[in-house]
Amino acid sequence: MTTNNAQTNSFENRCRVVLVTPPLSDAAKLTTQLEQALSGGDVASVILDTTNADEAQFQAFAEKVVPLIQKTGAAALILNDTRIAGRVGADGLHIEGNQETVAEAIERYTPKLIVGTGNLRDRHSCLAIGELQPDFVFFGKIGADNKPDAHPRNLSLAEWWAQMVEIPAIVQAGSDMQSIIPAAETGAEFVALGACVFQADNPAEAVAEANRLLDENAPQFES
Repeated sequence: MTTNNAQTNSFENRCRVVLVTPPLSDAAKLTTQLEQALSGGDVASVILDTTNADEAQFQAFAEKVVPLIQKTGAAALILNDTRIAGRVGADGLHIEGNQETVAEAIERYTPKLIVGTGNLRDRHSCLAIGELQPDFVFFGKIGADNKPDAHPRNLSLAEWWAQMVEIPAIVQAGSDMQSIIPAAETGAEFVALGACVFQADNPAEAVAEANRLLDENAPQFES
């Protein structure tokens, strides 16, 4: 999930960071935080959280930050809102909805846009979604990283998925940066970081630390 293949070269053999922004409240502050985070090191993609956002305000925010994200080589993904994704030139969509909603988005928008989904709670629902061939699956729920550790269910499902399915997986870490280690150890291609970056005093240092931990602890993928 990146728009710049050259940037991925040094990171393509291990788990990479996906940033998940908090819900929009202060656009200027969040823009600054996101710029800082993107300056801290490798980021594969950014999911912009539309939860409870005013449509016009969120679109104005996205119009500013999507080019900033893409300039770094990362992919800009919009949570659920297909109209805003199209208007702001986003790279893709993250859909949290039922199977019918996900299927409709995949049919309508791929391959023009990246389309992935998440909030999967058991193996049966995972396999049903897998049959739809999304571009990625997300083990976790946007905004649910409010505890220090990654949720055991998400880790278990991600490990199971990584062993048997080729569709890339994102696993949600917790609010403590050290939780990135067990998340990466599942074998997932990406680890999602939200609170531990955007609640940090210095988002750039947080992303740098995340990449250091992945360099030292993430399993190496086979070439």
